[in-house]
Amino acid sequence: MRSTSARRLSPAPRRTCPRDPGPRGGAGRSSGRRRSVSGTARRGDPHGRVAPVTRWVDRGAIYAGWVGVGMGVTIAVSFLLVIPIEPIVWLLALPAGLIIGYYANARSDRQAGPWSRILANGAYAGLLTALTLALCFLATKWVFFSADNGYRNTASGGPIAGCETGADCVYQRYLAEGRGPEFEAAGISTVEEFTAFYWSEQLGTASTVFVLGLLGGLGGAAIYGIARPKGGSARATAPDPGAEAS
Repeated sequence: MRSTSARRLSPAPRRTCPRDPGPRGGAGRSSGRRRSVSGTARRGDPHGRVAPVTRWVDRGAIYAGWVGVGMGVTIAVSFLLVIPIEPIVWLLALPAGLIIGYYANARSDRQAGPWSRILANGAYAGLLTALTLALCFLATKWVFFSADNGYRNTASGGPIAGCETGADCVYQRYLAEGRGPEFEAAGISTVEEFTAFYWSEQLGTASTVFVLGLLGGLGGAAIYGIARPKGGSARATAPDPGAEAS
């Protein structure tokens, strides 16, 4: 009885699972941990080779592009609606592009890599910034052009009588400001001709703003490429997930 009860109370032997030696004979647990941390390993590749880069720009540049969109909207609202000083929009297009082009590469931690990727990052962020500025400019002009009902305050001569809301009131407003001879010299004598002339001028201004913003993005990227941190920097030389080596 004692021997039988002793056998029943004795603990069962612990089962141990063999450790996976891993692909090169190392410890399976530690090697699996290293492979799971790497986010660039190709799925299904037993050798953990790094997948090729397929994006034209870094993730940091994509983020900077959205920052540029917000910057463009802020500039347009501030100086086309809140404080309507249109020339400031033209003046800020270039420095806004410079800032966002530099920031696109700084956000990507682009410490190494080809110049083509650095310029692509700046061009992408500058493109979104410039496009936002140009579209906001045209949208603001369209709203005021379409909604003009001829209103003027008393100091400016009072409301314009007899004009139709939209292009006609805008045309009459310019004529009341004494620009009739200028229009006649340009061969403009009808509302339709004035409308075509007006929008050609606005498209020209928007194109100028767009080009300045895009050139600013490339210029900011070039400045970063010249002054970027070198390999001896105290920061890690490996880029963040937003900057893939190409």
